[in-house]
Amino acid sequence: MTDTTAAARPAHHPSVIALEQARAADLQLRIADAITRFAGSMTFVYLHVAVFALWMLVIEKSPWPTLTLIVSLEAIFLSTFVMIGQNRQASFQQHKADRDFATSEQELHVNTELTRSIEHLTREIHAHVLAQRPAPGDQASG
Repeated sequence: MTDTTAAARPAHHPSVIALEQARAADLQLRIADAITRFAGSMTFVYLHVAVFALWMLVIEKSPWPTLTLIVSLEAIFLSTFVMIGQNRQASFQQHKADRDFATSEQELHVNTELTRSIEHLTREIHAHVLAQRPAPGDQASG
């Protein structure tokens, strides 16, 4: 039996592969990715609902000052991780755009050369056909 999920996945763009390899090599980026992945999950939401409910109902009689401080600090750090993710995405998009531009320029040059070759060959064929055509006065009248 074949693995249909692997076969159904498209190959990644070379820019994606290069950036993933660079990120995998950097411990700080791997940590930031892991935190961002967790913070963007429903597990993160459920955990916060449970912890905040426990805090407000069981642990502290007046949870608001401390809870406000903790939530504010957490928001500061999470917004930083969001910006890290946005910077990573912007970097990837720029890298991919640069690569796509280079590829497109190369294809343009190839297409230009092909067009010139086709035009040259068309002119040669046209000249050859005209050279073999009998002159209008050379035809036998009948």
